[in-house]
Amino acid sequence: MAFCGNCGTQLKDGAVFCHECGARQAGAVPPPPAAPVYTPPPPQQAPPPPVYQAPPPQPPVMPGFVKFSIEEKQMLKMVKIEMQNSMVRCESGAMYYMQGNLQLESKMPSAGGLLKSMVTKETAFKPTISGTGTVFLEPSFGEFTIMELNNETWILDKGAYYASEMGLEIGMWTNKAISGFFSGEGFFQTQVSGSGKLIIVSNGPLEEINLVNDRLVVDGSFAVARTAGIEFTVNKASKGLFSSFTSGEGIVNTFTGTGKVLIAPAANRYITMTNYLGSIYRRVLAIKNN
Repeated sequence: MAFCGNCGTQLKDGAVFCHECGARQAGAVPPPPAAPVYTPPPPQQAPPPPVYQAPPPQPPVMPGFVKFSIEEKQMLKMVKIEMQNSMVRCESGAMYYMQGNLQLESKMPSAGGLLKSMVTKETAFKPTISGTGTVFLEPSFGEFTIMELNNETWILDKGAYYASEMGLEIGMWTNKAISGFFSGEGFFQTQVSGSGKLIIVSNGPLEEINLVNDRLVVDGSFAVARTAGIEFTVNKASKGLFSSFTSGEGIVNTFTGTGKVLIAPAANRYITMTNYLGSIYRRVLAIKNN
């Protein structure tokens, strides 16, 4: 039994300090330190799943485009084509000059294309121009018309085709034998089908005539184009041989059905002047040769 040396209070067994006055007791052996309590480490959390990162968007690619326009210079008209990453087709020899990163290419046509050119009197070689830049086609005293086809088929007069976008397919249309022989249009004509812009050339300004189960009679070959739904025939202007002789009208071109016909009833002043001067020149040559 032990007592506090400071206040005399009976101490508890093994006490190192007096529970009354708190004095440390000489010779007392401090109790052994408490055993450390094992604390398990915190559980490791699984790393978060990887989050998909979309690649950065590519810079937008400018879509190709073609813009046709008609310019007039010194009484002549010219087709101007502005292109960006695109391609156009034109009549052989139509390219006048071009500026920019452009390539002119003319491929050998197929056997069918050569045959078509022989019967339609259209050249089989229709070169293409591709790239980015500006193209001017050969000038003309005639009239150029820009047409926008939307899944359509048009039949063109000989020499009317000038240029087009690649969305249009150039083919051949077969006329009836008698119509081709007497009309002056020939047995075969150029057919243009699809969607895109088309340039046609004519001697004068075009007029559009809409037919709805109707008939159009043309005395001459100034009908430049027609839709495929129009039937083309050649007929006598009037009934009976005597009537045709006395009326002064012989064979006429007749367009029947529903669709559109483009006609150039009057040549412009420049074509008229050229034809007139040409006729004078031919008469002078005839007089000289005689």
